[in-house]
Amino acid sequence: MKRILMMGVSLVLSLPAIAQGTHEDYNRAFAAPKKFGSGNVYYSNVRPVWLSGESSFWYVREMPGSRRYVVVDAESRKRSDLFDHARLASELSRQSGGRVSPDSLFLDRLAVSSKGDTLGFSHSGRMWQYVVKGGRLYDKGGVPKPKEHPHWMVVDDEKGGSPVVSPDGRKEAYIKNSNVYVHDYATGKEKALSIDGTDGNYYSSWIRWSPDSKKVASCKIRPAEKRYVYYVESSPSDQLQPRLHKQEYAKPGDEVRFKVPCIFNVETSEAIIPSTELFSSQYDIYGPEWNADSEGIVFDYNERGHKNYRVLELSAQTGEVRPLVEESHEKYVNYPRVYRHMLADGKRMIWASERDNYNHLYMYDRATGCPTHQITKGEWYVRSVIDIDEESGRIYFSANGVNKDEDPYNIRYYSINFDGSGMTDLTPGKGFHTATFSPDMRYVVDVVSSPTEAPVAVLRSGVDGKELMPLEKADISRLIANGWRAPEVFCAPGRDGKTPMWGIIQRPSNFDPSKKYPVIEYIYQGPGDQYVPKTFYPCYYWTVPLAELGFIVVMSDGMSTSFRSREFENICYKNLKDAGIPDHMAWLRAAAEKYPEIDIDNVGIYGCSAGGQESTNAVLLHPDFYKAAYSACGCHDNRMDKIWWNELWMGYPVDKSYEECSNVANAHLLERPLMLVVGEMDDNVDPASTMQVVDALIKANKDFELVVVPGARHTMGEAFGDHKRYDFFVRHLMGKTPPAWHEINY
Repeated sequence: MKRILMMGVSLVLSLPAIAQGTHEDYNRAFAAPKKFGSGNVYYSNVRPVWLSGESSFWYVREMPGSRRYVVVDAESRKRSDLFDHARLASELSRQSGGRVSPDSLFLDRLAVSSKGDTLGFSHSGRMWQYVVKGGRLYDKGGVPKPKEHPHWMVVDDEKGGSPVVSPDGRKEAYIKNSNVYVHDYATGKEKALSIDGTDGNYYSSWIRWSPDSKKVASCKIRPAEKRYVYYVESSPSDQLQPRLHKQEYAKPGDEVRFKVPCIFNVETSEAIIPSTELFSSQYDIYGPEWNADSEGIVFDYNERGHKNYRVLELSAQTGEVRPLVEESHEKYVNYPRVYRHMLADGKRMIWASERDNYNHLYMYDRATGCPTHQITKGEWYVRSVIDIDEESGRIYFSANGVNKDEDPYNIRYYSINFDGSGMTDLTPGKGFHTATFSPDMRYVVDVVSSPTEAPVAVLRSGVDGKELMPLEKADISRLIANGWRAPEVFCAPGRDGKTPMWGIIQRPSNFDPSKKYPVIEYIYQGPGDQYVPKTFYPCYYWTVPLAELGFIVVMSDGMSTSFRSREFENICYKNLKDAGIPDHMAWLRAAAEKYPEIDIDNVGIYGCSAGGQESTNAVLLHPDFYKAAYSACGCHDNRMDKIWWNELWMGYPVDKSYEECSNVANAHLLERPLMLVVGEMDDNVDPASTMQVVDALIKANKDFELVVVPGARHTMGEAFGDHKRYDFFVRHLMGKTPPAWHEINY
């Protein structure tokens, strides 16, 4: 109730109550992951592992008060324990010196032999081997340290390869003094096949022998100067003074290496060095790989700027380079989705392309370099090829959008003949399917769920999709008893008023329809994937805790996300600042029209990485709609971020569009509350990307908040950031002073 005095008349207006961020709400938010976590769901999370050469698989059953490893025989449709749990627990207790319960065995790194008779696993910091028959347990020593892999931004120089043995076992090829050498085991003689390799233009140690052992192929590489990003670790755990770190990190516009595939005749030392006309403007070269007849090599050419992609064949006889596939587009060829499969007959190839606006499979004639026919067709999207059975001429694949009466992002699994006939749905039923096929493709374990429906796992026929055996149906009774509330899947038109956008609305477990709730949008949007959950999450971390704090939390996929169509995604091209936000706003307005509890005048937004860029972008360019933003580790300026992500969507060379999409360039537009968060050791997005926004905001005399998390890498802010985010939105969307931190139980 609100009392207003007007010209001496007292009026009493009835206004909807506003949700509040109280101590109780904070406690509920911090408790949500445990209260609504996966530990409260039973008979779920079925992840089958097929035994090689067998029609059987094992998985873990999560039951009330018990955890069992089981094996299923698909032929007999019978399930049994994978091993004697009591016996193994007894042996583990005896040898490890600790009490191990047979009902709560956790076998980490579990590997099961092909016949299921031997287990290898880690437990209590040791590696163990267990022979099922006889129940013998062997201590195999300490758990080995994980193998260190180069950082994913490091470009392999291709210099460290070991000698490669020829298929006939008579010779080995290797790199010496930047050149290709061959050593004959019988004679002991060493011979140089190339003499022109130098430190600045050397041959790759990724050497490929021809099947007939008469030739080798290698790429000659002209390297480019590398860019590095430097990080100061302010508070290392093992020393007082800061530590400097250095990370290879190529950015848009940087020079890249140049590769030339070459062929050498081992007997004559004749070299085939091709013309580079068809691969002159390289982003990268992938391959080479030999044809089965040893008459040539095939390699992929990804053009800088990604408007052209070619599969090329180099003849070992003539040195001629010819295209087997030419894929072009005025904006970009989506090369991360490239798929090709050379058929064993050496005459045909299966190729995936978005050329008709959807990702589909095509049959190519290698002799002509042209498609003979389109295998899959329609307003839907092939997601992945699972298997190709050349003997039967059948392809197994996943796809979304085939069924028009459900969420277009839902995946099902299909098989189809090479000629495009006989397409069969192997995982029928609404929902998002995850399928695991037996090695011979005769059987498939199908797990289906949705944001509102708990997982159901069944065994199906890999021939016609017929259900053969129920496996598990998730039990969420404990979740419900804890007050769990499922998100609502909501669909409404986007910016054009007709294209449906799909998202979720998460309400608090104590939701009161008579109240008005401020709204927070969690955003991670853009090309490369789709991001709204389509499977069952009892507690989706990015929505549920904030909802428990007293907000309605939403998430949607707008234009520029993937797997709807090429046209739908291409909105992003040279336009990452769009971020689908016009669709998000239209979708949310439609939700507010339907649900009066949504306070459409009180909307905040947050995200990390691309979502960090997009949430800041939202308050800069759409301040009338978005009233506050929390932005973590954002790639705020695409010139500062990784080369492969940004040149694909923003193009090459770097042009004015990069600046137009930059939050640094647009920082002066800030009118709304903004909290910027960055991990000082972020090795995904250069931390300078955030700090340059900070610099621009300071120069523009703008008020904002900055949180730097020492030692953190690519992060939403970790536990500290979670609490800061809660306080930020309570303060700016609810208009309340958050409780003191020491008063919150978490």
